[in-house]
Amino acid sequence: HHILVLLQLDHGARRLQQQIDHSMRRRGLTELVVFLCMTAMFVISYTRSILEDPGSIPDDDLQWQFGAARGDDAEVVPMEMKKTGERRHCKWCGKFKPDRCHHCRVCRSCVLKMDHHCPWIYNCVGFANYKYFFLLLLYSLATTLFIILTMAESVKRCIDEAGTPFRTVFLVFLTETLASVMAFVLTVFGAFHIWLMLMGLTTIEFCEKQATKRDGERRSSGASAYHLGLCGNIRAVLGDNMLLWLLPCSPPSGDGLSFVSDGTRLLGEEPGKGVRRRSHQRTQRTPPARFYAGYASTSTGER
Repeated sequence: HHILVLLQLDHGARRLQQQIDHSMRRRGLTELVVFLCMTAMFVISYTRSILEDPGSIPDDDLQWQFGAARGDDAEVVPMEMKKTGERRHCKWCGKFKPDRCHHCRVCRSCVLKMDHHCPWIYNCVGFANYKYFFLLLLYSLATTLFIILTMAESVKRCIDEAGTPFRTVFLVFLTETLASVMAFVLTVFGAFHIWLMLMGLTTIEFCEKQATKRDGERRSSGASAYHLGLCGNIRAVLGDNMLLWLLPCSPPSGDGLSFVSDGTRLLGEEPGKGVRRRSHQRTQRTPPARFYAGYASTSTGER
């Protein structure tokens, strides 16, 4: 009831004894091609976000096996630790947790850089598929906004022409209403994830920051401890190649196990500072410098 009118493939032009408007037909073809391209990108992003594994802790690496014998050189020192100073581990998977890793009780596995579990894709959103989920939001929002803008002409035509069939009026207004509601929801949700990407945060880390503020505990900074700068945060989500940022391919580099780099050391605070020290989602303040000096002397004496 919109694109067919522009393409003039229905019987309306013949019934009204009008000649074919070639400029209108070209506009209809343009809108159809743009809509199909955005829909194709939406479908590909949706499919990949469902089928792509979000990332899990390796099974064959002893440094992540809880209780396994390993040498001192294989010991990993993550940024996120318990309040007791011990490494975080998962009691269900029997593995040590890397930084930003969480256990999903729905998927029954630990997910690397877990953002949240999404019921709409029946999968966790994590390190390996977050780009596809982000593009899913982006293209679904772009498609709904495109529908709203292009179908405004059909809405106006239904209002101006008194002889428009009721079925046409109903379908046009229904489509415009549903697209408007979806666009509003997707705008809020998409803007939130764009902000998370620019801040170098995940949804879980954002919720933990809010919980810390409600508890009245002070934080040294509101930024993420894994902050890499504006471009660095975007590359950490959309990949290293800027030309492929908007395509559902070329995921970000890395293994999802470690997020400490020269960029985080230069832009962030000292290791561990500003990162939650997990104990029921409460944050431990960074010990003063004299604590580290005492700890170092004690460790030297023990050796």
